[in-house]
Amino acid sequence: MPIHPALRRPIEFLGFVQASPFTEVEDWAGPAVQPDYVRDLARAHEDAGFDRVLIGYYSAAADGWQLSAYVTQQTERLGVLIAHRPGFVQPTLAARFASTLDHFSHGRVALHIVTGGSEADQVSDGDVLPKEQRYERTSEYIDVLRKCWADPNPFDYHGNYYHVEGVNQQVRPYQEHGIPIFFGGSSSIALDIAAQKADLYACFGEPVAEIRERIADMRSRAASYGRELGYSVSLRPILGATEDEAWDRAHDFLERIRERKRRNGSAHKTMRAGATAPEGARRLLAAADRGEIHDKRLWFEIARETGAAGNSTAPVGTAEQVAETILGYVDAGATSILIRGFEPIKDAAWYGRELIPLVRKQLA
Repeated sequence: MPIHPALRRPIEFLGFVQASPFTEVEDWAGPAVQPDYVRDLARAHEDAGFDRVLIGYYSAAADGWQLSAYVTQQTERLGVLIAHRPGFVQPTLAARFASTLDHFSHGRVALHIVTGGSEADQVSDGDVLPKEQRYERTSEYIDVLRKCWADPNPFDYHGNYYHVEGVNQQVRPYQEHGIPIFFGGSSSIALDIAAQKADLYACFGEPVAEIRERIADMRSRAASYGRELGYSVSLRPILGATEDEAWDRAHDFLERIRERKRRNGSAHKTMRAGATAPEGARRLLAAADRGEIHDKRLWFEIARETGAAGNSTAPVGTAEQVAETILGYVDAGATSILIRGFEPIKDAAWYGRELIPLVRKQLA
């Protein structure tokens, strides 16, 4: 099966939209949901030339479906990538959620299926399944989603986790080939599910050689199922008018993170590469232990300070230098690049003025 048509671009840029202006370097200010901020951040991404924005998921976050609907209402062409955890809603209902929004947005919806790396975050929403079983459930969940979107006839599905009969979905996606499914995870079962059932496999910003190796492995796995995937890499670029200015910003951000931890008592609990840390975090922390900087400018100190809690590795430099870093990932096989800043609205506009046009010009 060839790559999903929605992902056939020389490169796709993804940003990140959340419900309030809070990052690792900024204290919480105001309510948890701030519609004006969401509108301004979404429009900043659209004006900057981003293709999609990720709407993240964690147990205390604003509801991603409603946030995504609001983003599509406030923009004209910007797509949404909705992080979504199986296990909290039936897949037949989730299929209708996604299809309905796909129609209202004229085909701007993608789903990022998150099985869940943090046991504590899963349990806070009432999910007590161990990790291996969560992945088995996720596999069945995707099966039912796909059938809801594509099967023209009523169907039954009898699995270990989902049992449905006489499903006859009338609300199908606006997109002719269905809604793209993004998928992450570094464990063996995660890699196999991605190879069989995802449209795009998502990676954190590891060094280029490791990303090249990961993509080559995933290509081989997918090919064994007669499939072709897209690949994304997530980064936190820190730009400056000069390289020295960029590094000054980077070290200022690091000091602000440390100061918040001293003042608040670790707002971002640091994980070490032990048995309880997600595999992706362990890989980033292992790279951080091998060196603060990889590939000339990929900086791991913030990843180390925050316990590699999500997208946390930062290429540091001028727009030209960071564009060179991104092109290295494209050469390794990446088809999508997720970039988000530590100062979200300011950085999204900066990426749009300088960084995104440089990369696209090189790839034209």
